[in-house]
Amino acid sequence: MASLKELKTRIASVKATQKITKAMQMVAAAKLRRAQEAAVAARPYAHRLDAVVANLAGAMAGRDDAPLLLSGTGRDDVHLLVVCTAERGLCGGFNSSIVRLAREHIASLLAAGKTVKILTVGKKGADALKREHGNRMIDRIELRGVKTVGFDIAVDLGKRIVDLYEAGEFDVCTLFYSEFQSVIQQIPTAKQLLPVKVDAPAAATETDYEFEPDEAEILETMLPRYVSVTLFSALLENAAGEMGAKMTAMDNATRNAGEMIDRLSITYNRTRQAKITTELVEIISGAEVL
Repeated sequence: MASLKELKTRIASVKATQKITKAMQMVAAAKLRRAQEAAVAARPYAHRLDAVVANLAGAMAGRDDAPLLLSGTGRDDVHLLVVCTAERGLCGGFNSSIVRLAREHIASLLAAGKTVKILTVGKKGADALKREHGNRMIDRIELRGVKTVGFDIAVDLGKRIVDLYEAGEFDVCTLFYSEFQSVIQQIPTAKQLLPVKVDAPAAATETDYEFEPDEAEILETMLPRYVSVTLFSALLENAAGEMGAKMTAMDNATRNAGEMIDRLSITYNRTRQAKITTELVEIISGAEVL
């Protein structure tokens, strides 16, 4: 059984940890609001851009001059996986769920005889994948010094991916991130980034659009921006999901610390009472001997 001093030291240690987890919970709650607002505000623009690209892609159906980003290389041999995770931990299963989805996709591709390349955005994803798939990682991008995710980051990342694609480094690019639903729910998502895959426009909208300049010329400019917007939206969703998961994890940690303090306090009081009782028995026994 632990001594009174050891129990007292442990109680003090758990109380200090509880203060830290409580502070982290409050910080995550404050950051969550801003991150959630940014993610929600970006969704309408991304959805509208999807619709515009879908209309343009529909007009290009069957044409031989379709841009490479839309038509593809005609092969399905080399796959690039862009895995977006958080820079830090202490956010429950947020990072592990994204990495798990990426690993499952990697396993299925390797089983089919495909070549896999990995580009990670976020330290935790790189750390989780480098042991098993380090030889397949072409680069890792860390955003530790970035306080707020800006569109310029997505533009630089999108340009790099497009350059690799046009250079023939891969045939298909898949983006992995976590879609924010609520504080307690973030959905790991895999989305094909290149070649651009868009849903056909709804049949109910029987509007015949005329484009000026030509559809192919518009798509040459719009498709790289579409890639950047998709990446930016994914990074914003990740930021909101990370803060939501961290707030939940730190709330659970604070509650667990409180329960541990209660148990340790009960053990401390019982041990102290037993020691006092023992000392009283010894004093009484000594007095009777005299």
